[in-house]
Amino acid sequence: LMEEGLAGAWPTVVGTDSHLNILGAVNCFGQGMGDVDITFAFRTGKTWFEVPETLKVKVKGRISSLAAAKDLTLYILKKMGTKKAALKAVEFYGEAVRELSLAGRITLCSMITEMAGIIGFIPEINENLSREIKTLTSKEFVPAESDDDAGFADSVEIDVAGLTAQVAAPYSPDNVCDVSRLKGTQIDSGFIGSCTNGRAEDFASAAKILSGRKVKQGVMLKVVPATRRVYQELLEQGILEALFSSGAIVSNPGCGGCAEGHIGLTGEGEVQISTGNRNFAGKQGKGKTYLASPEVVAASCVLGQIGSPEDV
Repeated sequence: LMEEGLAGAWPTVVGTDSHLNILGAVNCFGQGMGDVDITFAFRTGKTWFEVPETLKVKVKGRISSLAAAKDLTLYILKKMGTKKAALKAVEFYGEAVRELSLAGRITLCSMITEMAGIIGFIPEINENLSREIKTLTSKEFVPAESDDDAGFADSVEIDVAGLTAQVAAPYSPDNVCDVSRLKGTQIDSGFIGSCTNGRAEDFASAAKILSGRKVKQGVMLKVVPATRRVYQELLEQGILEALFSSGAIVSNPGCGGCAEGHIGLTGEGEVQISTGNRNFAGKQGKGKTYLASPEVVAASCVLGQIGSPEDV
């Protein structure tokens, strides 16, 4: 929907995906619903759901150059937990979120589900984002801003100054700590993809880490672009070739292990580090899954253990 420039054309989109709130990246209200509800919407062109209360989140400071959008997202999830945003719309403000690229906004907004929220918005935009969105649609991008007299159910302030790489340990996405606390944890595989980190920018970041290096013997790095358009971008830019040359297994576009697909699942006793959004027991197979950024996943696959890009 975003790639085709459709998400910004309507203020509300409904679908069956629990991560349809990813559309909040372009300030479109994406509401996940059940099959029957969507069938009714197809038939009538309308549906019903309750307008959620809004939680205001002020993100203070700027993350370090050693952190990515996924690290910011995991840290916010750590601070928010899985109850603070329950059944609410979340508005993010602050320099750290305003500077995010479209891919970065997608990462943050897609994990509103793991915060138990309904939708996430980032009202503030930057010039680079405006230019990026113009490559997707000729329609004018209108930022979503709250009215001056808007009321918020609650407000939260999170300081991210100097934030570095973060990792979520099994078995909850909010079980987050600095990567340094998990360094040395042996891994069997890595997964880069999902709606949270499946865009060209994510794979380019991983390829930069892997350039001139090889995935450690005995470790599998699984790469699954989110869409065919992303796959095409990676082909044209030589990124897939770079990933393949490093030893990665490149699969067809899709969800991969997040939707219990073959590529990205873990076997019993296997330890995986993944850019996905969930690490519940059984979500990506019978093994254990750690969540991290594409950069951390790539570095970990080179090392054969959880580590950061500075370690390779």
